[in-house]
Order: sequence, then C-alpha cells, then structure tokens
Amino acid sequence: MSEAPKRRFPLPLDKLGSQPARPARELLRPQRPLHQAAQDAARLSAPSGLGLDSAGVRLRMVQRLQREGLKDERVLQALASVPRHEFVDSALAIQAYEDTSLPIGHGQTISKPSVVGRMIELLMAGATARSAGQLGRVLEIGTGCGYQAAVLAALARQVVSIERLRPLHDKAQGHLQGLGLLRQIRLIYGDGRLGHAGAGPYDAIIAAAGGEDLPEPWLAQLAPGGRLVAPMQAPGGRGQVLVVVDHVVEAGASRLVRTVHEPVLFVPLKSGVM
Repeated sequence: MSEAPKRRFPLPLDKLGSQPARPARELLRPQRPLHQAAQDAARLSAPSGLGLDSAGVRLRMVQRLQREGLKDERVLQALASVPRHEFVDSALAIQAYEDTSLPIGHGQTISKPSVVGRMIELLMAGATARSAGQLGRVLEIGTGCGYQAAVLAALARQVVSIERLRPLHDKAQGHLQGLGLLRQIRLIYGDGRLGHAGAGPYDAIIAAAGGEDLPEPWLAQLAPGGRLVAPMQAPGGRGQVLVVVDHVVEAGASRLVRTVHEPVLFVPLKSGVM
C-alpha cells in the first residue's frame, strides 16, 4: 500500500493535477465473433485507464469527506492511502470513490467512506491507550471485503479482523495479500459475536454489524483505557445508532461508560459461521 502524500488538509484542488481523459467506448457489434466480443467487454469494464490508481482521486474523495464534517487529519490521511477500488468488483470500480456503499456479495456491502471515517474518528478520539497518535491493537468485527481493515492498519499497531462468511473471509484475504498488508492484519474465520479472546485484550474494538445490544465477549475483551465503537439498536427499538463504550479506570476501579451518537444503518449482527 503506497503512503499518502504528507500534506495537510484541506488540499486545494489545483494541487491534485488533471486526470487523463476517459477513452471513448466502442460498441460491441453483434456480428463480431463471440470471443472477440468477450475480449472487448473485459477490456472496457476493467478499471485500468480510468485514473483510479491516482492519489488525486483518493484525495478528492477525502476532501469531500472533510467538507462534510470529517475532521481528524490522521483518519483523512489513512483514507487517502487506501485504494478503495481494489476492494470492489471491477464493474463497480468507477463508483469506488463516491460516498456510497457497494455490494460485495452474500448480502453484504462495503461501507460508505464517510461511515468508515466517522467510526474510526470516534475510536481515535477515545481513551488514553492511544500513543503517538495511533491506535494500539484493534479488533474488527465483520471483515467484509477488507477495506476498513486496510484503513485501520494505517493507524494501528495490529489489526485482528473476524468474519463469519467464508467466501468474504477468503475475498478479504486476497485483497489484503495483494496490498502486502497481511503481516499487519490477522484475519480470523469465526463467529464475530464471540470476538477473539486469544489475541486480546484490545485497545480498540469496531463492529460493522449491529444487534439489540453489545455482546458480552466484546466488553470483556476491551482493555482498560480502551474504546469500542459499534452500531446497536436505538433506545425504543427504532433503527440503529452508533454506540461508544469507554473502559474507564479511575482510582483503581474500572467501569464501562456508554454514550449514544448518530443514527446509522448496518446489516444485522448474526451468530455462527457459514
């Protein structure tokens, strides 16, 4: 994964440089041989030549997120460093830097960059376990395609990410291996509701699925001084909200302090593996 340019935000658009013009698309004529039509279709749907590998594309996405309220420069730099188009199907790659969720198969989606940024910003604003502007050991519940794990890896000492759907676990492994991130990210195929006690406790826990309440194993695996950010059913059962839990230690005693933040919409948190 290439490092983001060391620039401060906001970044003026005139510093990003112009992008190459998109090549004109040819029509697939029905009289062409089938194999030639297939080759043309593959060439035209591939993301190459669209400028998606350009740092400028990612920086423009980050600038939009900053204008919409994302403030933590460390999070902005992390988002700017990760090629999001590498985590979606090639047919959807042109939409990768829009602030939208995209399907990744098996009824799951890659989260909006604004949601990823907001949740990680809440983690970064958390407890005293943060050192040198970084997260420590992070547990991610719901690897999905691996995008959020890659962003976390730019800010954390180590990321442990667990996924209950085997095809997504395998897909994320391929994506992260291709970017050389598997030395920093440990992927677990298992039941996210149980967390992963073997590598805990964790300085930060972040979940990409929401249930009626927070599973007890997550709370038990949160280190003193750590912070958890997850979606949860809103009070009264109407929708979901982001919930932050801090493991506070004062005068030799520890307690969990919960705060409620903005409404969100995540896939349901489920048990078991598939």
